[in-house]
Amino acid sequence: MAAKPRHARVEDVHELALRMPHAKVEYGPRGNPIYQVGGKSFVFFRTPRPDAADPRTGERYTDVIVFWVPSESDKRAMVQDAASPFFTTPHFDGHPSILLRASMVGDLTLQELIEVVQDAWLARASPSRAAAWLGGQRRT
Repeated sequence: MAAKPRHARVEDVHELALRMPHAKVEYGPRGNPIYQVGGKSFVFFRTPRPDAADPRTGERYTDVIVFWVPSESDKRAMVQDAASPFFTTPHFDGHPSILLRASMVGDLTLQELIEVVQDAWLARASPSRAAAWLGGQRRT
C-alpha cells in the first residue's frame, strides 16, 4: 500500500525556494521574505493589502504568498479549479502570478508545492539557468 502523501507546510515554502539554484532571500520593509533568482522575485510573502480580504468580514489577509506562474493559461487553470486553494485578485490581473494564503498551504501535498515552487523559479530564472537546472533534473 502506498504511503499517504504528506501535506505541505509553510516551512516547506521557505526550504523549497532556498533550495532552488542561485536563489537568495531578501526582506521587504516589513520583514517579509522575498525569494529571488537573478534579482527577480519568484516567491514572496506579501504584506496585507486591501485587494486580498475575507469576503465576509472585509478583514485583510495577513498571510498571502505570491508565486510566479509560467503563463496566463496556467494561472487561469489554477485559480478556476474549484478544488484549488490558489486565488487571484483584480490587482493581479494580467500579472503572471497566483496567490495562496499561508493558512491554506496544507491543502496542498508536498509534491504539489514542490511543483509550484519549481515552476515559479523556472518562470523567473534566466534561460541558461533554467536549461542547466532542467538538464540536471533529467539525469537524476
